[in-house]
Amino acid sequence: MVFLPDESRGLPPPPIANRNSVWLGLVGWASALVDNAFNRRPVIRAGVHRQVLYATVGWCVGYYISKRADYIHAKLDRDLMEYMRQHPEDFKEKATFTKTCQSSRGENCLFRVFLHFPAESDIKRV
Repeated sequence: MVFLPDESRGLPPPPIANRNSVWLGLVGWASALVDNAFNRRPVIRAGVHRQVLYATVGWCVGYYISKRADYIHAKLDRDLMEYMRQHPEDFKEKATFTKTCQSSRGENCLFRVFLHFPAESDIKRV
């Protein structure tokens, strides 16, 4: 299985600083710090080149994970839209609350429902 098929080239690239890149970049940097701590070296000052390398690798892995996720979601959207196009009888427009309320009273009662104002037809005259 190919990580990113040729179809994915048609998609726009994700932003460079996305949540996966930032998260995995920080995880890579933290793993270098933990490695320094386990080997009893100064945590931040030792192996700065390793810290930069781990953070860069994590950033790149996060970027390609975002690209893969975008491809999978676009493929799902394409398949669902194709199914909806082939079976329009399953996806008829449903009535909304506003349409139902308008049809039952003949007027727009959306604000009256939310503000608890009775309709004039509901008020009993003495």
